[in-house]
Amino acid sequence: MEPVLPPTGDALLEDLSARLIATANRLAGQINPVVREAIGDLVRTMNCYYSNLIEGHDTHPRDIERALASEYSQNAQKRVLQHEARAHIEVQKMIDFRTDLSASVTSVEYIHWVHREFCSRLPDDLLWITDPENKQELHVVPGNNRQVDVVVGRHVPPAASDLGVYLTRFSDAYDGSRLSSVQKIIAVAAAHHRLLWIHPFLDGNGRVARLISHAMLRDAQVGSSLWSVARGLSRRVSDYRAALTDADSVRRGDLDGRGNLSLSALKAFCVFFLESAIDQVEFMQSILQPSELSRRIKLHVDDEISAGILPRGSMGLLREALLAGEFERGRAADLTGYQERRARDVLSALLARGLLVSTTPKGPVRLGFPIDVLERWLPNLYPGDVISPECP
Repeated sequence: MEPVLPPTGDALLEDLSARLIATANRLAGQINPVVREAIGDLVRTMNCYYSNLIEGHDTHPRDIERALASEYSQNAQKRVLQHEARAHIEVQKMIDFRTDLSASVTSVEYIHWVHREFCSRLPDDLLWITDPENKQELHVVPGNNRQVDVVVGRHVPPAASDLGVYLTRFSDAYDGSRLSSVQKIIAVAAAHHRLLWIHPFLDGNGRVARLISHAMLRDAQVGSSLWSVARGLSRRVSDYRAALTDADSVRRGDLDGRGNLSLSALKAFCVFFLESAIDQVEFMQSILQPSELSRRIKLHVDDEISAGILPRGSMGLLREALLAGEFERGRAADLTGYQERRARDVLSALLARGLLVSTTPKGPVRLGFPIDVLERWLPNLYPGDVISPECP
């Protein structure tokens, strides 16, 4: 699988890495940490939705939300996809809150851990695949390398007996402790392809590769729960798949590196991946710009007040939650300008709608992002009007 990385000093890749670092830092700095955590829950759902789409599984955001609340569909096919979505979100949350292993995020142990944690949460229906050669049913063992040789499209991954060698090389090559800050960013892109090229598991390789990329971005201190590279890859899924396939290519002559695989194709994939990441950071930066977010919330709240759905005084509480992160319930009167009883009614109405949320019945309140308001508050998170209508 050599080369594992483009050579140091590549101007384009280093410029893209520097740009990703700068934009990610700006995004992280523009949102209150408490609000950032709330948006993180939302983005994990969004990341799951787009990762599902890449796999060809169209799971409606409302069904994902219901799965997180343990409300599963009576439809067997939809229910299976809900379990898959919940598994993805739970594993990403473990990565986000560092409740994962202490091992390096590129280690063989970590890769197996991600696969095990994801697959062990799936219904048994999703843990069987059919061998296209002999039509034999094969069981996917969570966290275990495949025990058979496979063909993926036109790509022939390493033999099952050689997976240990390839995964060890992967772990060593992309170990962040051995790389500069810029090389760490480029390594995320290169490792994404090379892990898929190794194809260590019978199934779940795409999902694991995207979760490992997420973990590597966080480890490189540019990734966060505020943006998702999966959204960018999904929105250009044909280009993504074509770039992956091209990076499988063998070396194209003496000027194409010194390894077995094409250096120019690996670089092209890295450029595509990093451009997709930058695009998503800049997108989230645009919709989370505080003054614009506040303006969109106010327009929505004004409409809701006019329709008699929300009480007057609502915006004062929502604005405080956006800017301060959270506030004590006893401040509702000051923030609305109403008497205490009426202020409590306003607060209760916002809590009932999920526009404000709280960990405990009497604890501080913070901003909520229920799915019904996303298109108004954070437009274009999902394609078209996918979250506007109720799920059939």
